[in-house]
Amino acid sequence: MTELPLTLPVVGTAYRTCPLCEATCGLSLTVSDGRITGVRGDPDDVLSHGFVCPKGAALGQLDEDPDRLRTPLLRRGPRQSGTRQSRGELSPVGWDEAFEAVAAGLGAVIDRHGRDAVAMYLGNPTVHTLAGGLYAGPLRTALGSRNVYTASTVDQMPKHVSCGYLFGHPLAIPVPDVDRTDFLLILGADPYSSNGSLWTAPDLPGRLRALRERGGRLVVVDPRRSRTAKVADRHLPIRPGTDVYLLLALAQELFAAGLVAPGRLADHLAGLDALAELVEPATPQAMGERCGIDAGEIRTLARELAAAPRAAVYGRIGTTTVAAGTVTSWLVDVLNVLTGNLDRPGGAMFPLPAHGHRGRGSGPGFTVGRWRSRVRGLPEVLGELPAVTLVDEIETPGEGQVRALVTVAGNPALSVPGGDRLGAALSTLDFMVSVDPYLNATTRHADVILPPPAPAEQSHYDVSFYHFSVRNVANFSPPVRPLAPGALDEADILLRLIAILSGRESWRSIVDGRARAEKLVDDKLRAGPYGLTLDKLREHPHGIDLGALEERIPEILRTPSGRIELCPDPMAAEVRRLIAGGDGGSTGGPGLVLIGRRHLRTNNSWMGNVPALAKGSSLCTLLVHPEDAARLGLVDGGHARLRSRAGTIEVTVEVSDAIAPGVVSLPHGFGHDLPGVRLSVAGREPGVSVNRVTDELAVDPLSGTAVLNGVPVEVEPVSP
Repeated sequence: MTELPLTLPVVGTAYRTCPLCEATCGLSLTVSDGRITGVRGDPDDVLSHGFVCPKGAALGQLDEDPDRLRTPLLRRGPRQSGTRQSRGELSPVGWDEAFEAVAAGLGAVIDRHGRDAVAMYLGNPTVHTLAGGLYAGPLRTALGSRNVYTASTVDQMPKHVSCGYLFGHPLAIPVPDVDRTDFLLILGADPYSSNGSLWTAPDLPGRLRALRERGGRLVVVDPRRSRTAKVADRHLPIRPGTDVYLLLALAQELFAAGLVAPGRLADHLAGLDALAELVEPATPQAMGERCGIDAGEIRTLARELAAAPRAAVYGRIGTTTVAAGTVTSWLVDVLNVLTGNLDRPGGAMFPLPAHGHRGRGSGPGFTVGRWRSRVRGLPEVLGELPAVTLVDEIETPGEGQVRALVTVAGNPALSVPGGDRLGAALSTLDFMVSVDPYLNATTRHADVILPPPAPAEQSHYDVSFYHFSVRNVANFSPPVRPLAPGALDEADILLRLIAILSGRESWRSIVDGRARAEKLVDDKLRAGPYGLTLDKLREHPHGIDLGALEERIPEILRTPSGRIELCPDPMAAEVRRLIAGGDGGSTGGPGLVLIGRRHLRTNNSWMGNVPALAKGSSLCTLLVHPEDAARLGLVDGGHARLRSRAGTIEVTVEVSDAIAPGVVSLPHGFGHDLPGVRLSVAGREPGVSVNRVTDELAVDPLSGTAVLNGVPVEVEPVSP
């Protein structure tokens, strides 16, 4: 067997970075007649060293999915605003005809109602492709609308906001230096299932095992005994959404016990005394009653964290998609600062990607609320509005009403709370265009669907995830095979949309988008801190190791003061409200609360159609503790009706002591049985969308992020 040279031969081996999650694992692909016939982990990859998860191993099936769209689809019938009446079938057309329809449809809305009448939704997979990583920003700029929405506000936006206030830049997000740490505290995350998130670290199970084998300790805080919690030295089940109170108590205990030791960071801090005064009332006794963790356990944890030679605190989606998500995210890094573990080997460190750049140690800082949403008055964050209010902007008449929508790799009908309501609203739009390879719950409402090519037909460089990498590396993957006849590179699709939204007729002449994208990457690499080039990366198909993470404070800071702003005013005000008794999550009561969960074989709503990942028992079950099941009359394998303020669904019950009493868990990304959806594999076990019962009215006030964990619900048995 021979390695594939850059000319893409018919048979051989190709090396590629997996584009399916944040781990960026290196893959070794066996290619025969242009088809991927085998996938294994690349043992020579400089970051993943041969690790591969079930998703990466199924890349060939994803690549050749017969349900994947390969030509544009156009709906020729006129929309009838305000109804769900059929507007004609989506039919295959050529690219020029599809883009002509896009130019006419968007142009008509802009000419009549202005640019704010066109909204844009960017989904999670946008950051998993080279073109998406490079051109999503210019696409937003070309649209020129205040109505921009992304998956960030149903995911990680609180971390961007908290780091924006702390360090002056929303992408200055520290990650645990897991390979060198002695103590790791994980809250609201299950990296054994997710492969890490805002933390690019292939083979986290192996890295966490290595942590413990060298004498380190792993503590997991989670209402569920997840796969990660099962292997931890200690698992602390917490009331959903109340991590903020645990973290406040840990900070208070560090001050009260004289354990605050920021080390070399002391000269780079502002607000340390104000922070001490702020958290003083948050004693372990008072906060422990709110979060369900014993005060003595909290004190012990604080001392362990302070005593560890090298430690890191990490929180993810279970701490961000909650009522106090931004304050919780802020406190994660506050603890890293107070223990002297921020920006030090073995602590929480800032990666330096090859296409990034060093700073000057100060900058304009971070702000939010430059405008507000028309209907609910929710503030802008990072140039976008909370996804939960998109439906309000479509439904509510008046000046500025959203009448058209552009979606790129997004499925908000399944991923945003109030999915039924949003789905109905999408059918009333004057025009909708989607860049997506599937007919799913969202794109079934589109007038035009523009499908990007399969992963094997695209070049790849991780523009986004190297910002969160546990080690500084760089890797470029050329296409495994040429574009299929009639296909258009994703870069060409997005560049044509940018031209159309900019009012330029030149969209018709745009070609060679891939070459433009690769030239842009090359320019960024040449200007970057290591002086790399794309040709250099091509010479190293297993990647280039640029070294372990290094200290970056103060140069990474972008605050006007040039210091870490430890106690910013918006955070302090919210902490005072929470300590005084404001809503920070489910702090008790007779009812049940709902949380989500991840599975290793799933990735949001966009990989359920891969046979290798869909096989086996159903993953879409309601996890219920045996005590709650007995009290409510629920049986394992039976059915239950789950009701919240937002809606009602029926689900299959799974009784397990892996979930804490008073808590139920249902994964997201399911519900593929809607009319017009063409996902034959996912449709066999469609499951139900949890976002039919999550509440579009509940948001974290500082970031606008949806509350997906700690949702009050009622559960009762039903006949099959």
